[in-house]
Amino acid sequence: MKKYWIIGLILFAVLILTDLTLGQQPSTKLPFPKIGIDVGTADSPGDISVTLQILLLMTVLSLAPSIMIMTTSYLRIIIVFHFLKTALGTQSMPPSQLLAGVALFITFFVMAPTWSKVNDDALKPLMDGNISVDSAYSKGIEPIRQFMFKNVRDEDLELFLGLATLEKPNNRQEVPTFILVPSFALSEMRAGFIIGFFLFIPFLMVDMIVSSILMSMGMMMLPPMLVSLPFKILLFILVDGWNLIVGSLVRSFA
Repeated sequence: MKKYWIIGLILFAVLILTDLTLGQQPSTKLPFPKIGIDVGTADSPGDISVTLQILLLMTVLSLAPSIMIMTTSYLRIIIVFHFLKTALGTQSMPPSQLLAGVALFITFFVMAPTWSKVNDDALKPLMDGNISVDSAYSKGIEPIRQFMFKNVRDEDLELFLGLATLEKPNNRQEVPTFILVPSFALSEMRAGFIIGFFLFIPFLMVDMIVSSILMSMGMMMLPPMLVSLPFKILLFILVDGWNLIVGSLVRSFA
């Protein structure tokens, strides 16, 4: 019975707030949203074209996270963060969601000049009706391609060109985007693993030193990782680890 009283009070409060908001229009109905989806037959080729465009847009939106991961600095950053978490040995701290969020905002920072150029050269003219969709795509993809070319290895480009059995292009403009994207992703994973390797070295040294001390003291039953964890955290704090890692990551894309 108490539950129904609470529900009734909530509904009464909603009605009062709505009446106060509407002011001099007490007879106006509550502004509840109404959503309708109609499915019918296409009467003209234009209807089919619009339907295909909607399906294509929904497909692109569903693939947007993968596109962002594969064409931006996010891939290298998140790999380095997870290597750092493993090297520290803190297991669930910091949480994976927190690392993903920090990596996402650092990606926004790194990609801001590129995305600003895309907005100025492609999106704004397209919204103003000054250029066509094809022209907007050509101008919008170019800054992203330039960013990927700055960070891709020639060996990875040659790998995917060979796998696709394509002739060697004369210049970078002739490299197809579907070749550039996986090549860039492969280069980013390699760069992330290289940085992760160097991150492991100082923490591994701390583990080895603590393990040697415990063995010399005859404390065989005490886990070395448990003892070395506070020292690794202290070392990371003393050298201002987050500042060094984030700064090095951002500068690596310059």
